[in-house]
Amino acid sequence: MQLSLNGRSALITGGSKGLGLAMAKAFAQAGGNVALVARGAEALARGEAEVREAAPTAKVVAIACDIRTVEGCEQAYTGAVRALGQVDILVNNAGTSQRGPFLEVSDALWQDDLDLKLFAAVRLCRQVLPGMRDRKWGRIINVLNIGAKAPKATSTPTSVSRAAGMALTKALANEFAPHNVLVNAMLVGIIESDQWVRRHAQEKRNITWEDWKAEQGKPVPLGRIGKAEEFAAMALLLASDMGGYVTGTAINVDGGSSPVV
Repeated sequence: MQLSLNGRSALITGGSKGLGLAMAKAFAQAGGNVALVARGAEALARGEAEVREAAPTAKVVAIACDIRTVEGCEQAYTGAVRALGQVDILVNNAGTSQRGPFLEVSDALWQDDLDLKLFAAVRLCRQVLPGMRDRKWGRIINVLNIGAKAPKATSTPTSVSRAAGMALTKALANEFAPHNVLVNAMLVGIIESDQWVRRHAQEKRNITWEDWKAEQGKPVPLGRIGKAEEFAAMALLLASDMGGYVTGTAINVDGGSSPVV
């Protein structure tokens, strides 16, 4: 089975590194064009160069903006349309894992988390959906985590914003299915990414990255943490015509870690 995007154009938030960059490379190598969106200009430049190296014939644009704001979402969308012509695929991937004891989480932290993970997705969906509806083709992928289905103690605010993203996924899937616009969520478990590299560094233990990965992977049923490329492969399936009968789902990409199917 050959997965192809046939010149489709994708806007990927959090696209400068980690899962976002892996998806951008996979989409570009499958014949798509990509707009990488993130806040850091330097990381974006490096990410853009990596995608161009992986897929020299693809159209690639890097857009530095803060999607926590209305203006940032508008900048992301208009920049992608200006460079690529239209947005066929939206991947709402930007996010951090902000969490702590409930009584210690401030209103400001709640608001920042919701602005980045929920309202940015809402605003970008509002931007792209009219064109997708009119063209009778579109894909939206919301990247969440397995805490959306099975939140643990001290997991707020991230588990709550992710659960809201899952509800948004289902509502939009039902509303726009008649227009051949498919909306799905991918729920991350432990997958090798920049976030986990930072966590390894922050622990400041005398343990190598490879040994630390092996340690983190022991509780996972598959016995290891996932690879960004494995996550990107599932995203590519959902973004392609081969995924044309899948909508309104929240797929665990977690090596079997989630207690909820």
